[in-house]
Amino acid sequence: MKSSSSRPVSPEFYSVRRTAWILGVEPDTVAHAIRVGTLRAVRRRGQLVIPSSSVVRLLSEPVDNGQQSGGTA
Repeated sequence: MKSSSSRPVSPEFYSVRRTAWILGVEPDTVAHAIRVGTLRAVRRRGQLVIPSSSVVRLLSEPVDNGQQSGGTA
């Protein structure tokens, strides 16, 4: 008989604090992203949580670090 699961199961939702830890930012930054609509959040049992799909989407986007290509040094 096989074991119940051979790979770890990721949670469906993350708290604001856990999302901040995953992204390497402060919880205030995550809260701001939710307010401005950059990051989707929902209420579950009265707590604001972020769907794991939103965190994965955000992690897969290229980072805009403010540098422009072709500029002079």
